[in-house]
Amino acid sequence: LEELQDYIINLGEPKFRALQIYKWIYSGVWNFEEMTNISKTLRDKLKSNTTIGNLAIYKKFISTLDGTRRYLIQLSDNNYIESVLMKYKHGYSICISSQVGCAMGCKFCASTKNGKIRNLSAGEIIDQIITVERDVGERISNVVMMGVGEPLDNFDNIVKFIKNVNNPNGLNIWQRHITISTCGVIPGIKKFMNEEGQVNLAISLHAPNNTLRSRIMPINKAYPLNELMETIKEYINKTNRRVT
Repeated sequence: LEELQDYIINLGEPKFRALQIYKWIYSGVWNFEEMTNISKTLRDKLKSNTTIGNLAIYKKFISTLDGTRRYLIQLSDNNYIESVLMKYKHGYSICISSQVGCAMGCKFCASTKNGKIRNLSAGEIIDQIITVERDVGERISNVVMMGVGEPLDNFDNIVKFIKNVNNPNGLNIWQRHITISTCGVIPGIKKFMNEEGQVNLAISLHAPNNTLRSRIMPINKAYPLNELMETIKEYINKTNRRVT
């Protein structure tokens, strides 16, 4: 919101217009003409200089068993990511991606086969939620970041995403309804524990000892289980939050 305010001021418009536009964007509007409470002059400026959203649903797969939806999403640069929507008694949960590809090299994961191509922006991360909400016509209340990519390898955009998704003028998803999953990037976990908030942390272990884990998860060679467990204890003591 702060960046949008600066942008609007630079366009020669009053600061309060930014909040109006922000609310429209996060309500799922993709057409500037639908922003009926801002002037036509400003709408024309925005059309000339900006776009809203850059994701397109390329393919969609719907489970006949429980209605789970898997989305292959095309980005503006023709790269692809995946998002998955799951319905529970308490509402909808979405699994979203944080990167195009992944550099972690886990042997069992298809996302890492071509390595990491690039980080997703905070906007591309949150736009997955907006795009899927528009497709199903329902509000999504829970977010798990367990899709393509290692979230803590895209730290700054993840923090910015959390701020945006939690904004009461935007999607207003509670931080306790957001879970970030990591394969065990210890420096990222240490940085994350110093961030204010109530976001949940999950660790992908996949193996109970260093020998097996190092064989299938190269990250374990840099950050072995004993160091990872000590870091998790430190995280719990500092944040008073459970780690999955």
